[in-house]
Amino acid sequence: MYTFALPLPYKNNRRMKKLFLISALFVCYTALCAQTKPSYKDWVKEAPKYEDAFFATPEAARIADNVLLYQQTTGGWPKNIRMQNELSPEEYQKALELKEKVNESTIDNGATSTEIQYLARMYNVTGEEKYKDGMIRGIQYLFDAQYANGGWPQFWPRNKGYYTHITYNDNAMINVMELLREIYGKKAPYTFIPDSIVQQARASFDKGVQCILDTQVKKEGKLTVWCAQHDEVTLEPAKARAYELPSLSGQESDDVVLLLMSIPNPSPAIIASVEGAVEWFKASQVKGLKKEFFTNDEGKKDYRMVECSDCEPLWARFYDLDTNQPFFSDRDGVKKNDIAEIGHERRNGYSWYNNQGSKVLKRYERWKKKIAQ
Repeated sequence: MYTFALPLPYKNNRRMKKLFLISALFVCYTALCAQTKPSYKDWVKEAPKYEDAFFATPEAARIADNVLLYQQTTGGWPKNIRMQNELSPEEYQKALELKEKVNESTIDNGATSTEIQYLARMYNVTGEEKYKDGMIRGIQYLFDAQYANGGWPQFWPRNKGYYTHITYNDNAMINVMELLREIYGKKAPYTFIPDSIVQQARASFDKGVQCILDTQVKKEGKLTVWCAQHDEVTLEPAKARAYELPSLSGQESDDVVLLLMSIPNPSPAIIASVEGAVEWFKASQVKGLKKEFFTNDEGKKDYRMVECSDCEPLWARFYDLDTNQPFFSDRDGVKKNDIAEIGHERRNGYSWYNNQGSKVLKRYERWKKKIAQ
């Protein structure tokens, strides 16, 4: 809120009042422009939070029609689309053109799983078959995209580049498996799913679990954790973008372990997998460091890692496959041992440290007691 007071000598001066009004409008416009630009992440975060009553509204139907519009011929969806946006005629035409680009169908950044859930909730409220049909096609896309070894690529169908790798990065594969578990468990909003789809979902989930067990990296005879992506043929840790080198991932492995610990009546193989991963998380904690933010000489926000005596443990995003030491990399793909050695853009445009390993260690204590009963 801005409050302006005109100097007394000018209160009746029309020219000054006009200049004042222009200035006020400029200030308001500047403040408006400074707001955060809407992101596709708004859709991924907001869609699951809509109340059930919302799906009976015209606005929900308008969004659902956008969801169906963006569904590709594969049955999957492209990523980074704000489905809630009102489309201009030009945007509508672009969406129709995108519909035929099957190489844009993906499970990255919450795509496909978010749209499947939205359409299921629309069908539950409205009973309109077009929403059910779109949702079933989306689930079939997940079945079609799964490799025989149980993994999922980031994009399907594609035949080159790192997009074909089995992808744990950004929880892509784990998001799919969590969705399939809700489907075969007939949890809301999937209570109406045909038994044939339920059975496929269960089989697909089980194959995914086997892929997780098969891709877990073993070093010197000991199970550790996972890379952010694995080669779809050899199952070995694989490179993605230039700064995403083969590694042990403290960023992506946490949710893999949490999923394994959520499986009831775990097999001996699953128990061994969890035990090995938890031992790795315990041994790979980064202690005595925290982020300290500052403004650099160019006026940009930056941070450095500084010593601390009473701070929570962290885990690096990437650990060297041979030494298990944290490393960092710029767009040149060269490993660095210190985050200060990479440039400002990558240091601040990527998540290099996280504290999610603490969730694994806390859940492990409860899990251990449960399976011992």
